[in-house]
Amino acid sequence: MQKTYKLSVNSGATFEVNESEVHHLDAVATGTNSFHVLKDNLPYKAEIVAADFIAKKYTVKVNNNTYEVAIADELDQLITSMGIQRGRHKVVNAIKAPMPGLILEINVEVGQEVVENDPLLILEAMKMENSFVSPRDGKIKSIAVVKGQAVDKGQLLIEFE
Repeated sequence: MQKTYKLSVNSGATFEVNESEVHHLDAVATGTNSFHVLKDNLPYKAEIVAADFIAKKYTVKVNNNTYEVAIADELDQLITSMGIQRGRHKVVNAIKAPMPGLILEINVEVGQEVVENDPLLILEAMKMENSFVSPRDGKIKSIAVVKGQAVDKGQLLIEFE
């Protein structure tokens, strides 16, 4: 059974492509992310500019025109047809200690605006330093610990507004 993929280009035009069409594509790599492609006897210069493998979204430049391409396999299409939105996550409003340890450093203050991946604090546990980064953009509502404090597993460390 052949797999079918649904390609969405620039959040508008959609195309269905099956495995045999992909395998019969006449493409030659000319660099790490660049290719020379022949389609219907016409040459194309293609380059992958950006790739988000988890979200299955790519920015592709073809003959100096840039396109945003999203790829959905059969599972993605089934999930969408069921009305479920993939990638929806529960918003994290609190950071809790995953294990007992000692707070070595706190890098934020109450009321501070943070963006995803900003450093929040460092927890030492089992002779290892564990850095905690912000799971989302937001504002620090409260900090429930102080530097040098011992914490238990599950104890509230930082809360977001």
